[in-house]
Amino acid sequence: MIKKKLDSSFFSEIKKRRTFAIISHPDAGKTTITEKILLLGKVIHKSGTIKARGSGKYVTSDWMKIEKKRGISITSSVMQFYYKLHLINLLDTPGHEDFSEDTYRIITAVDCCLMIIDAAKGVEERTKKLIDVTRLRNTPIITFINKLDRDAKNPIELFDDIENQLKISCAPITWPINCGNLFQGIYHIQNKEIWIYNKNVKNNKEKLFFFKITDLNDDFLDKKIGKESAKQLREEVELIHQCYLSFDYSFFLQGILTPVFFGSALSNFGIEHMLNSLINWAPYPIYRKTNIRKVEPNEKYFSGFVFKIQANMDLKHRDRIAFIRIVSGKYTKGMRLLHVRTRKYFVLNDALTFLAGDRFSVNYAYPGDIIGIHNYGWIKIGDTFTQGEIMKFIGIPNFSPEVFRCIRLVNPFKQKQLLKGLKELSEEGAVQIFRPVLNNNLILGVIGELQFDIVIERLKEEYYIEAIYESINIITARWISSIDNKQLNEFKLKYVANLAIDGNNQLAYIAPSLVNLNIVTSRYPNITFSKIREN
Repeated sequence: MIKKKLDSSFFSEIKKRRTFAIISHPDAGKTTITEKILLLGKVIHKSGTIKARGSGKYVTSDWMKIEKKRGISITSSVMQFYYKLHLINLLDTPGHEDFSEDTYRIITAVDCCLMIIDAAKGVEERTKKLIDVTRLRNTPIITFINKLDRDAKNPIELFDDIENQLKISCAPITWPINCGNLFQGIYHIQNKEIWIYNKNVKNNKEKLFFFKITDLNDDFLDKKIGKESAKQLREEVELIHQCYLSFDYSFFLQGILTPVFFGSALSNFGIEHMLNSLINWAPYPIYRKTNIRKVEPNEKYFSGFVFKIQANMDLKHRDRIAFIRIVSGKYTKGMRLLHVRTRKYFVLNDALTFLAGDRFSVNYAYPGDIIGIHNYGWIKIGDTFTQGEIMKFIGIPNFSPEVFRCIRLVNPFKQKQLLKGLKELSEEGAVQIFRPVLNNNLILGVIGELQFDIVIERLKEEYYIEAIYESINIITARWISSIDNKQLNEFKLKYVANLAIDGNNQLAYIAPSLVNLNIVTSRYPNITFSKIREN
């Protein structure tokens, strides 16, 4: 298909869009920041907070019943809204580490990430793993160091922590004036402004006080924040000018430098500075790679890929929604699309856009936008949609599970309902099903232990099935393939007791121990044992 480009008005629509995800370690304040951003976008008028069970008040982005019950984010949410003439596609990722696979795939669908760091804890383990995923595509990172109004590490120590552990250079954009109970505000280095923090203003809804300070040596600064605070600020600013890079846009786009902001999400202080810079600096929708070529956003013909499937967003209709990141062209209601994997065409009349659990019909959408389409079992994560071109977008991963359990029914006569429920939940990508070749067991594989409880609870809430899970002697799984058919057949015969078919009909080796896996892989050098399978 010829790569025809669309006109300038179409390109102006692309340039309006910012598609980004918020990533962090659990409890760094990600969900609170999401809601403050929605407040600034005038999507909501009152912040939700995570309350104890039964309080009846929950965060806006946590729309699932189980999320509200447990007070955690377990699935990603898509929120689309306008802010200062820009259309924001915000993807709020699961906070709990046991649901990291959903987050990994979300990162493949965005053009930028907002990384949240807890000022008291610095860089934590989950943040390191998420940054590793962003490096697969050199995704630009903007950093917000949160909770400055609580006890916090020294800002210099936090910067060193980020640079040493995440291997990314820091460029300070704002800088804190003290922290904890002594927190007075921030100095905006680029704008040369002092913003005063008022802890007595609830949620900082009133007009914030700030003043220009073209010269930090001006005595006016001493009068406003005190001599000791002014002295410390002057010393720290001089030090950071000597030790840290100034913001360089090209380095930022390459993912090797992150602009850093400070503030308090709970008090809604410093969020606006970060968001204003994000819409100015985050790239508008960029190209994506397929198995045959790069696809540019301003190409005429529609293309997109599925990065997430969510079952039962509407319990009344038992529906499943496939989330598609539009890469090129323009979606218009009633357009004819090709589902590349099945080579089948269909007419799309009912695409959706989202605000967390709420959905709205959409008549048109552009590159960078996230649309949802109803999935009746024929769409999978990683699928490509085009207007006719045979190609497949690459880089949408499936990771080997880290924990395994055998699932059993309390009522054995509901096997058919169990298979249906597990199939639909596995399509979301958070849980994987393995069926051993030699028996009828159903083995679930997940990234984190908590997912088993969620599956059992969702089976009960959404499919009216009571099930339990039992321990099983499996430590890991590897997808197997080989061009050496003789060795592959020999392997299958000898290790048939360790073979299973996954939900996508792919053959996998389920290993009882890492020692066993190492022995098997050394014996069969012509067989590939893959930890990651691309959808």
